[in-house]
Amino acid sequence: MAEQEKIERHPSVDLPLRFLGLGDPDVVPADERGRVRADALASALADDDGPVIVVLQAGNIHSGDFDPFAACVRAAREHGAWVHVDGAFGLWAAASPRWQESVVGLADADSWATDAHKTLNVPYDSGLAIVRDPAALVAGFGVEADYLIGASGDPMERVPEFSRRARGFAVWAALRSLGRDGLAVLVDRLCATAAMLAKGFEEVDEVEVVNDVVFTQVMFRLSSDERTAELGRRLLADGTCVVTPAAWAGRAVQRCAVSNWSTSEADADASVQAILRAAAEVDRA
Repeated sequence: MAEQEKIERHPSVDLPLRFLGLGDPDVVPADERGRVRADALASALADDDGPVIVVLQAGNIHSGDFDPFAACVRAAREHGAWVHVDGAFGLWAAASPRWQESVVGLADADSWATDAHKTLNVPYDSGLAIVRDPAALVAGFGVEADYLIGASGDPMERVPEFSRRARGFAVWAALRSLGRDGLAVLVDRLCATAAMLAKGFEEVDEVEVVNDVVFTQVMFRLSSDERTAELGRRLLADGTCVVTPAAWAGRAVQRCAVSNWSTSEADADASVQAILRAAAEVDRA
């Protein structure tokens, strides 16, 4: 598996496959923006005669871009595949009119997953799974026992755990507070802040923004992998903004994803100033 192939999905895609004993996934080639190539997916499906789950992304973990859902879902349907969308970063884009073109075909998938702790800023363990056919959940998770007093729509028929706290309450409260319009405004503001950061980073000498900033992710680097890694270390030591190392197109980059509702224009300006300081320190080292 090539290095570029490894970075086109979130590690959480691999984890349940290992739990199920299915091993590593087959990786379909992606384009330069990290989007699955629909033609390559159709070709891979044509060569596979077993049960298949096609995993697409709403918000690539590094570039923030969206897979071509409509074309990929059509290809999957022709081969009887289940289509799952990993929307950890970008599923909430569907709430904003601005992003409707990016999510065309998303509604035709069989299941979605997303993290509420990112966009909604609720507690960290608030992951969401949405499945088109309720019967599929009951078939997978439903159990019967004499001591269980069940009811129609019992939550235990929809998740692996029997015992858990009411973590859904925080998600409900956030959505109830924001409303549809408020959620759309929040999504658009996070994206606008990412674009603001990218513009500021590009104005710093020697800093290259390496992705088209289409959602909330920004990747940037200096002239070499070594200097880029040192830039990240100095930024973390500075403490103004948090960046994480990544690889893109075979090169080291630093990555940030805007997901906090309170991140402001002033925060973006402060982050640019932190980049300036850190880059200068790298030059003097």
